Amino acid sequence: MRVSLNVIAGPQTGRKFVFDQHDTFMIGRSEDAHFCLSQDRFFSRHHCLIEIAPPQAFLRDLGSTNGTFVNGIRVDAAHLKSGDRIQGGETVLELIVSADSGSHAGAVLGEQTQPSLVSVTCLNCSSPATAETSASSDQLTYICDECREKLKQNPQPIPGYQMIRVIGQGGMGSVMLARSERDGRAVAIKTLLPEVAVSEQSVKRFMREIEVAASLKHPHIVEYIEHGTHNGMVFLVTEFVNGMDASRLAKHRNGKLPWQEAVQIISQMLEALDHAHSLGFVHRDIKEQNILVAGSFPNATAKLTDFGLSKSYVQTGMSGVTMVGDVAGTIAYMPPEQVKDFKEVKPPSDIYSVGMTAYSMITGAHPLDIGPKAGISETVKAIFEKPIIPIHSRISDVPVNVGAVIETALAKQPELRWRSAGAMREALNNAARSG
Repeated sequence: MRVSLNVIAGPQTGRKFVFDQHDTFMIGRSEDAHFCLSQDRFFSRHHCLIEIAPPQAFLRDLGSTNGTFVNGIRVDAAHLKSGDRIQGGETVLELIVSADSGSHAGAVLGEQTQPSLVSVTCLNCSSPATAETSASSDQLTYICDECREKLKQNPQPIPGYQMIRVIGQGGMGSVMLARSERDGRAVAIKTLLPEVAVSEQSVKRFMREIEVAASLKHPHIVEYIEHGTHNGMVFLVTEFVNGMDASRLAKHRNGKLPWQEAVQIISQMLEALDHAHSLGFVHRDIKEQNILVAGSFPNATAKLTDFGLSKSYVQTGMSGVTMVGDVAGTIAYMPPEQVKDFKEVKPPSDIYSVGMTAYSMITGAHPLDIGPKAGISETVKAIFEKPIIPIHSRISDVPVNVGAVIETALAKQPELRWRSAGAMREALNNAARSG
């Protein structure tokens, strides 16, 4: 499956953008936009963002002054379908969904064919639905929205494990505390539910991605034990960390942690990241909820969980468009380059997210002054355009040098951040000792 955006009116008529995997596409006058319309005074610097997960596409206006129009109607957000026309100022783009295969983003299209519409049934309740696919022979796994919610709250038992209780829920599925029947070990089991009808090939690719991430071993990274599929759903077994995530830990302390305690947790995360980055792994989803803390300060042990999981979940086709619904909290921790380009995320992006996490744990607030109820459009616009608020202006007892280390990690330009997780860790520990 592929989605193309064809410029059919305006100064750049004839340009074509082609996407065959999950991606984002920003339009605006800014030089960092994918489609830069610097001479069009009707466009804002960051005008709108289109997220594409073929065959799906979702457009979100970023609070532009003159608005974004789909088929002549001004919209704040809209699901797009083949044939829709997007307009701002003099420029018009037409979105086309096709089943043509074998090219990459930006390539010239060959002969296009219409996607096949196939019948699918929910694995859980057998309710019928239809889905678009490249070939009518594709075998698709599908779970309806109602069953997704039910299975998050009451996950199916996994053979070989005694289920004890549900200990967490997230966008991808749920987490259960369980006991291995083989050796009695307490484990955490994540059941991962695809958000869209997904091919067997995509599930296999996702499993291979998990297998690669599972090879990563470090004292501050949650250990993967095994993974597999059961009744069409992917499960992942990891060690059980007897503690709570850093978000809950902060909530138990009136929303924030003493800076010394936060620095200890972040230092351990940076040690884990330095190891992972040296082996070519990028986390992509660092936030308090993905840091598990066992024990009490100053003897606490922190472990980073879900390493590479969000990346593989998105890129192997298990998810639909991610900027629909209540995901502003996750996007708020992404650096500008990750919002703009889901594919090419590198270690500096993790360093930015560590800075966001450290700032939030110490202050209980967001560095870009985004409120807890901010929508995705407001959040994305702030990521590109708002300056950070210095830590000392929120919490006066945080040493200036500690705040400076964290604020350096939050530079909007990757080259202005710490050159590595190890360098940030060394600077942070030195600042904490001198503070």
